[in-house]
Amino acid sequence: MTGSEDSPSFRLAYVPGVTPSKWVRIWNERLPDVPLTLLAVSLAEVFDVLRGGGADAGFVRLPVDRTDLSAIPLYTETTVVVVPKDHVVAAVDEVTAEDLADDIVLHPLDDTLEWEQLPGRPAIERPATTEDAIELVAAGVGLLVVPQSLARLHHRKDLTYRPVTDAPESRVALSWPEERTTDLVEDFIGIVRGRTVNSSRGRSAAQAEPKSKGSEKTDKGAARRKPAAGRATGKTAGKPTGRNPRSGSGAPKGTKRGKPRRKS
Repeated sequence: MTGSEDSPSFRLAYVPGVTPSKWVRIWNERLPDVPLTLLAVSLAEVFDVLRGGGADAGFVRLPVDRTDLSAIPLYTETTVVVVPKDHVVAAVDEVTAEDLADDIVLHPLDDTLEWEQLPGRPAIERPATTEDAIELVAAGVGLLVVPQSLARLHHRKDLTYRPVTDAPESRVALSWPEERTTDLVEDFIGIVRGRTVNSSRGRSAAQAEPKSKGSEKTDKGAARRKPAAGRATGKTAGKPTGRNPRSGSGAPKGTKRGKPRRKS
């Protein structure tokens, strides 16, 4: 657990394009006494931040080195091409990588996509960052293929984007150092997996809610109603039962059962 026992805290890193606000809101509702600090970290630095203890967990992009890090894949993003609004691509709903063959397609150093073969024609130099590549697209130097969240993050009025149907996709995951799977990390895992506050999985298994008072009363009432073996209970206690102790039957000895016969 991070921080002192008296004042725990949770540090959450996230890479560009990821919007953690939904999970942070749920955290604040469930653990209002544990402050959550957000850390915006570049794609190149996020794993070093996790390993170095700068964050308890982080939203990253796969792949993740599973040697010392755990990861839970969360979702897969649509891949798009960012183009000027007056580009021919802007006139269609979607494109393929082959449709970009005649264009210069920028390949920044922080590219998040794993290409077997890059689309389009290569630029003379690779931009240092996706943000730099967006500026070059706006200047008419080339096009850029990125996950849709990054196209939204760097939105400009003079640019638009369209899906690339056969491009590699980027997957977002929650990752943390395996040896530091703390109670608070387990709490956050439960949140991103959609577990309810009453879920018995994970950390909450040891904190399952006790029976409600109503159920306790029912159990106690049932115990009171159950008679002890060999004892009469209720209104019948102390009253004769009509049982003949010698015969073991409820009727007197010698009594015949059935309908009486009419004398002829």
